[in-house]
Amino acid sequence: MKYIITLMFGCSLLAQQTNTTQDTLTVSTVTLSTVTVSALRANEDTPMAFTNISEKELNKQNLGKDLPVLMRFLPSVVTTSDAGAGVGYTGIRVRGSDATRVNVTINGIAYNDAESHGTFWVNLSDFASSVSDLQLQRGVGTSTNGAAAFGASININTTESSEDAYALLSSSAGSFNTFKNTIKFSTGLSESGFELSGRLSGITSDGYIDRASSNLKGYFLQGTYNSVNTKIKALTFGGHERTYQAWYGIDQDVLKENRTYNPAGEQYNESGVLEGYYNDQVDNYNQDHSQLHIEQRLSSSSRLSLGLNYTHGYGYYQEFYDLWYDQNVSFGGDTAYAYLKLQPRIINGQSISATENAVRKWLDNDFYAANVLYHYKKGKHNISAGAYYSSYVGLHFGALMWANNADVNPGHRFYENTGKKKDGNIFYKWDVPLDEKWHLYADAQLRWIDYKVSGEVAGPERFVVNDIHTFFNPKAGLLYKPNTNNQFYISFAKAHKEPNRTDFENGSPVPEVLDDLELGWRWKTDDAFLNTNIYFMSYKNQLVLTGAIDQVGAPIRANSGDSYRHGIELEGGWHITSNLNWQANVTWSKNRNKDKYFKRDDVLQSLGDTHLAFSPSMVASQQLTYTANNWSVSFVSKYVGEQYMGNIDAERSKLESYLINDIQVQALLLHNEGGPTLNLNVHLHNIFDELISSNGYFYTYDDDYSVPNVVTTVEGVGYYPQAGRHFMAGLTLQF
Repeated sequence: MKYIITLMFGCSLLAQQTNTTQDTLTVSTVTLSTVTVSALRANEDTPMAFTNISEKELNKQNLGKDLPVLMRFLPSVVTTSDAGAGVGYTGIRVRGSDATRVNVTINGIAYNDAESHGTFWVNLSDFASSVSDLQLQRGVGTSTNGAAAFGASININTTESSEDAYALLSSSAGSFNTFKNTIKFSTGLSESGFELSGRLSGITSDGYIDRASSNLKGYFLQGTYNSVNTKIKALTFGGHERTYQAWYGIDQDVLKENRTYNPAGEQYNESGVLEGYYNDQVDNYNQDHSQLHIEQRLSSSSRLSLGLNYTHGYGYYQEFYDLWYDQNVSFGGDTAYAYLKLQPRIINGQSISATENAVRKWLDNDFYAANVLYHYKKGKHNISAGAYYSSYVGLHFGALMWANNADVNPGHRFYENTGKKKDGNIFYKWDVPLDEKWHLYADAQLRWIDYKVSGEVAGPERFVVNDIHTFFNPKAGLLYKPNTNNQFYISFAKAHKEPNRTDFENGSPVPEVLDDLELGWRWKTDDAFLNTNIYFMSYKNQLVLTGAIDQVGAPIRANSGDSYRHGIELEGGWHITSNLNWQANVTWSKNRNKDKYFKRDDVLQSLGDTHLAFSPSMVASQQLTYTANNWSVSFVSKYVGEQYMGNIDAERSKLESYLINDIQVQALLLHNEGGPTLNLNVHLHNIFDELISSNGYFYTYDDDYSVPNVVTTVEGVGYYPQAGRHFMAGLTLQF
C-alpha cells in the first residue's frame, strides 16, 4: 500500500507581545473553577479508581480522532468507530458499560443528552484541543450532575488561563483523505486579570467504510477574569457535523467479501437489482454551548461557585426508503402511505398504498442548567455542598422531502412529539482525615427526575411517557495510609438510574439500581507505581444491551433482572531508565446475567447465568516510550478479549478478540529561545494490519410463517469493521 503524506503548516501574527515567550503553552497557576473541580474530581485521598489525562498527554495523540479514541488506552476502556477510522461517530464502553451509562460533565455541567443519555462527540469537533485535563472515574465515582454513572464518569475541564500570549497553528493529514486544521490563540493574562482565548477547527475524512465521510467544524471562545477573590470564566463552544451514515453494519458474508461495504442509501430497481446509492443519506447537526462560571472567595476557608449553561441543538438525519427493499427485505413499512400520513392514490385504476421516499427526521432542542457549589476547608474538614438543576425541551418531527406517486409539499410532517425533562439534585460531600493514617470520605445525593413525552412517533403511532422518580444515592469510603508508599481503601456506593427515551420506545422499562463495592491498593516510589482495584458491581433491573440496534444504529436495551460485574484492574508504570518508560494496565472481569431465560423455537429454556453483552473478560493496554533530546517514540498496544454481542450465549453472537499495535513519534523540529517552536507528530495505527471488528449487533426473531404451525428462532449478526494499517501526521507551529 502506498501512502501519500501531506504536511501543512502556516503562521500568524500576535497583536499582543509578552515579556517572555515559552517553548510550549504555559498554563496559569491560577486555576479557574477550583470549587467545581474539587466537588467532582477524585484526588489521591479519594477511595475509588480513577485516571487523569493532562493537556500534554492529549496533545500527543490529538491528530483529528475523536476524544473517546484518545482515551482508548485507559484501564477497562473499549472504543469503536462507525466509519472505522476514529473520525465521525465514535463510541466508548467502560467495564462493559456503554456511553449511555458513562456520565460526562464539562466544567461540572452535564453533557450526556437528556433523553438518550448518550454522548455525541461528533458534535464537538476537535474538542480535545480545548481540554485542559480530564479524569476518568470507574464505577459510580464522584460525579454529581447529570444521569447517574453505571460504569464510569468522565469529568472534563476546558482550557485554563494562559499567562503568556501565543498563537498556534496545527495541521494534520493521513489515510482516507483525513485532514485536520486548527488555529488557537490567547492574548495572555493582562495585568488587570483579563484573558481572551479561542480556537477554530476543521476536520474532513472519507472514512475507512465506503462513503462514511465526515465534514466537521468546531469552535471555542473563552474570556476569563482573575482577581484575588473573584474568578470568572465565560465561554462558548460547539460545532457542526455532516456525516454520511455508516451505522448499519454488515453481515458475516459481506465482511469476508468486502469489509468496507456500506449498505446505507441502497437503491434498487423493480427487479431487485442494485442500481446505486442515495447521495444525501446524511446526518446533519449543529450544537452550540454557552457557559458562565463565577467563583467567589468568601473567606480564607470558604468559596462559592456558580455555573450556568445553555445548549441549543438542531439538525436532522436524512433517510432514503427504497420501495423494493422495504416490501421484499426489511418489511419496515417506511414506504407506506399510512406511515407518511398520506392518502392512498388511484393510478391507472390501481390503488397505490406505498411509495419510494426520502425523509428528514429532525431534533430541535434546548438545554438549560445551573449549579451552585459551596466549598469549605479548614483544619481537617473538607466539605462540599451544592445543588444542580437542568431543564430540557426537545422537539422531534419527521418531514417528508419527496415521494414518488404522491402530491405533497416538501416538509410535510408525518410525526411530531416533544420530550421534556427536568433534573435536579442536592448533595453533600465530607472529606476528612481521622488521623495521620486514616481518611474518611462520605457523599450523599438526593436526585429528582421528571421526564414526559407526548405526541406521535413512527408515523401515526402515539408515544406518551410520564416518568417521575426520586433517588437517594449515598457513597462512603475509608482510606488507610501506613506510609508514604502505600494506600489501601474500601468504598461503597449506591446509584439509581432512570430509563432513556429509546428504552421507552422499545418497551416498559423500570429504573436500575446499582450497589458498587470497591477495594484498592496504591503503591508508588520515585521510579514506579502500581494501582490495584477490585470491584463488585451488583445490579437490579440492569438495562443491558440486547445486542440489537434500532434504525439509527443506537443499541436497544432491556431490563435484565439481577446481574453483576466483578473484576480486578491493574494499572502501573516503571521508569526503567532516564530515557525509557513503560506503562500498562489490564482488567480481568466476570460479567453475568443471573438466571437467564430465553424462548427458543417456542420453548422456554433456562440458560442459567449468561455473559452480559459487550463485556469482554479481559481488556489490556501498554505503552513503551523512549525519549532522547528533542524526540520520542512510543510503541502502544491494545487488547480486547472475546465478547458476546447478546445475552443468551449464542455462539453466533461472539465477537472475536483482537490486538492492535501503534507507533507514535514526536519530535521538536524548531526551537529558538524566545522564538517559535515547530513540533512533528506521526502516528502509525494498527501497524500489523489486523482485520478487526470492534463492535457489532445480534438479534433474534421467531419465524412462524415459513413452516405452518412451526416456530423457528432465527439469529442474525452484524459487524462494524475497523481500519487496518493507516497513519496520521501533523505539524504544530506556535509563536
